Amino acid sequence: MSTPELPDAPASPEVIEIERALTRITYLSTRARQHDRLMSLAGVPLDRAAVALLRQVADSEPLRPGELATRLGVEASHVTRTVQQLQKAGYVTRVPDPDDRRAQRIQLTDAGRQAIDRIRDAGARGMQLALGDWSPEELRQLAGLFHRMVDDFLSYAIDDDVEAESVAPAGTA
Repeated sequence: MSTPELPDAPASPEVIEIERALTRITYLSTRARQHDRLMSLAGVPLDRAAVALLRQVADSEPLRPGELATRLGVEASHVTRTVQQLQKAGYVTRVPDPDDRRAQRIQLTDAGRQAIDRIRDAGARGMQLALGDWSPEELRQLAGLFHRMVDDFLSYAIDDDVEAESVAPAGTA
């Protein structure tokens, strides 16, 4: 599979600033101390990998472990270990895949739904504090632009995947 080419033209100053801001917010939101604080507020004793997997399961239909690994960008063995951890804690369960009875999908339990709701609530309350001086209109604009950006990123990623598959030698895509 070939690596997609980046445009030859340099990025605009605005795009450079957006990339810098996203890097900063990603760093701030993924710090271990921030995660520990969020888990303490939510009353959910999970590591970052478990929370990421729990969020992904909550945002989709039940998925096979391999699909979860692809969506999270991690190895399947990592998902298997994390699912086992979440299953032991009572947050997820395995259910038969309706398309293939030999396969299983991962689904939230009621306890898992309650945990993710508490995590999201604690995160939203923290964000509310940080953005407390913003007007409702500014918040609406930011939310709209973030959703648009994510949609464009996803569209680019899908186009990129299709392009990579179309140029990959037979049997490698």
